[in-house]
Order: sequence, then structure tokens, then C-alpha cells
Amino acid sequence: MNKRILTISREFGSGGRYLGETVAKRLGIAYYDKAIIAKIAEETGLAKEFIEEKGEYAPTAKIPFAYSLVGRSADGSSIEDYLYAVQRKIILEAAEKGPCVIIGRSANDILRDRSDCIHVFVCGNMEAKIARIQNLYHKTEAEAKKLIHDTDKKRSINYRYYTEQQWGLAKNYTITLNSTEIGFEKCADILQQLYQA
Repeated sequence: MNKRILTISREFGSGGRYLGETVAKRLGIAYYDKAIIAKIAEETGLAKEFIEEKGEYAPTAKIPFAYSLVGRSADGSSIEDYLYAVQRKIILEAAEKGPCVIIGRSANDILRDRSDCIHVFVCGNMEAKIARIQNLYHKTEAEAKKLIHDTDKKRSINYRYYTEQQWGLAKNYTITLNSTEIGFEKCADILQQLYQA
């Protein structure tokens, strides 16, 4: 039986988002990335830019336990907690709608109890990721390297805080692909075959 859902977690600059979009088009299934942000904005009334920053990234990358010290309401929840709860609901709803690819946002953990998912982690060699970020965002080599480091650290802290799991750890995914070593087309081939197997 074909798998219905593909979740893709990725290192910044590894091309995981591009890979997810490519595979979704090949398979003819729904693709959720920015659409999740738009849906959260619709349900919460918050700005998309705010959601994009707070929904997947920790508020600080310097002190992991500081995530638990951000401003909280009387019931102990923070704006990040609220966004995570809405995000979780939207991801669960997307999975129920039908076959899809979901990018990031701890979807692999949110959907961990489903047997019809393939959870993917995409990584890449630092030199290739730096070159990709330089090209996409017009950054210097030093700026690209810092952006990769900061983004991945924030994602890692956010993931650990909400899932109590280690971001990027192989056992938390069905498969890990190095897009630099394998190449995007071959990675897409592997995922397509795995999905259809």
C-alpha cells in the first residue's frame, strides 16, 4: 500500500523545501509549507512574518533552557505554545485530508503515531549549503555560514522543547538523505520510489 504522507525536516540550505515541492509535484499530491503559515495566520489573526519566525524557531539560540522563560500568560502558556498548538492542529487536519508532503514544523513528531507516513531528514555538506544560501539570498560566505548556523540552532531548540527529541537524529526519521552527496534528482527518485513501494 502506498504511503499517504511525507514529512520533510531539513538543515537550512540543504534544499529540503525544494526537494519536497519536487516530490509532491511528481506524485501529484498536496504540498504544505507556506500554506500552513497562512492557515495559522487565518486562525489566529497574527501576522504571517511573526508566525514564520515564532512557529519553527526558538526565541533564542544562545541558551536552550531560556525557551521556557519567555513571557507566559496566567495559565503558563506562551505565544509560542499557542502557535505550536494551532500548528499541530493544522498539520493533523492536513494529514486527514489526504496524501501530502509537509515541510518542517515538527510534523514528523506530530504524526509519529501514524503508520502511513515517511519521515525524511535532509542534510548537506556545509560548503554546498553555504554556496546555495549565498546564491539564493545574496549573502557573503560569512553571512551565509552564520545564517545556516543560527537557523539550524533555533530549529533544533524549538524541536527539542516541543518534542523532547533530538532534531536530526536518525532514529526519529524513516530516512536521512545528504542532498550534496546524492543530488536533488536522485533524492527525489529515492523518495518517490519509497513512497510508491
